[in-house]
Amino acid sequence: MSIIYVLIPIAIIIVALAIVIFFWAVKSNQFEDLDRQGYSILFDDDLPPEEKKLAEQRKALQRQEEKQNMGSENQETVNKESKR
Repeated sequence: MSIIYVLIPIAIIIVALAIVIFFWAVKSNQFEDLDRQGYSILFDDDLPPEEKKLAEQRKALQRQEEKQNMGSENQETVNKESKR
């Protein structure tokens, strides 16, 4: 029976650690792009250099747009909270 006094705190510590790791992963955008690996098998890696450059430019533009969208969403949230 006394072992339960050891196991319950250990279980609580493990659950708390799992929650902290989950929130760290969400905060550091680990779940941002879940589709890329699934789609990578569908696309051919043997692109000519010109198309590779264009693809890289498109990706860079898309990342910039996503960052701007995230910034505007954060600003909207701040504005909504300040109105309250």
